[in-house]
Amino acid sequence: MTEFLQQLLNGVLLGAIYALIALGYTMVYGVLRFINFAHSDVFMLGAFVAWVSVEKLGLPTRSLLGGLGALLAAMSVCAALGVVIERLAYRPLRRRSTLTVLITAIGVSLLIQNVAQSPRLGFGPNPRAFPELFPSSQLHVGGLTVSTHQLGVLAVALVLLAVLYWIVHRTRIGTAMRALSFNATAASLVGIDNDRVISFTFGLGSALAGAGGVLYAMNYPSIDPLMGTLPGLKAFVAAVLGGIGNLPGAALGGLVIGLVETFVSGTRLSTFRDAIAFGILIAILLFCPAGLLGKPKVEKV
Repeated sequence: MTEFLQQLLNGVLLGAIYALIALGYTMVYGVLRFINFAHSDVFMLGAFVAWVSVEKLGLPTRSLLGGLGALLAAMSVCAALGVVIERLAYRPLRRRSTLTVLITAIGVSLLIQNVAQSPRLGFGPNPRAFPELFPSSQLHVGGLTVSTHQLGVLAVALVLLAVLYWIVHRTRIGTAMRALSFNATAASLVGIDNDRVISFTFGLGSALAGAGGVLYAMNYPSIDPLMGTLPGLKAFVAAVLGGIGNLPGAALGGLVIGLVETFVSGTRLSTFRDAIAFGILIAILLFCPAGLLGKPKVEKV
């Protein structure tokens, strides 16, 4: 029973991180109807911004203020980068075909990866040890061992998810995002600045990806320029699983993928855990294309 609870906790932690990344995918899809495949590289840059904040700028390690400072720095830089990517790469292609935008997204992803791997322009190809941002101690509850580090990761993820819910459902910009997602033409006719809302959406989603990168690196403290590829793909699977374009669905999908991956890792099928995650994607596309919480859409031709 104790081992089950330990795996359940680990699965929830991993699922919360996947949910943060998946929300970025699903928000962009909700307003523009395309997948931003550069999102996983923004996730990677979030971890590196936190690393630079500690190793180069001198923020204290194992400190609540230092950890929060590194987290906020990562979110701020990633939010700004998301806005720049949207303005320079995607906005000029807004009236082009979906395939054109998709190819551009892949190109932006490769550009970020290669710049990050450059020793002169980026961080170099070698892995870096990620510092311990927050103080950590062990808590023993019955036979279950929980670290304050794990509880901190879960608390930060839940707070960010709650803030996102508040922004989308309780603010004017959130109302504009939902209106734009429903009908962009009608939104512009009632005075909504679509460009501003789309830029905000990219910035918000990228900030969540940056936070996810920091939290992921805290759990797996080795970072490199390609670290975002696999978690980004799994977060995309989570977004599709929950229902692409559906925010609660993305959160649910992230939780399901995190739990499945964790429990599979404790079995003889541990070497197939990544294959199982993508197998779930194939099954969803075959049997429930709208996802767990998505609604099928009928298109008239």
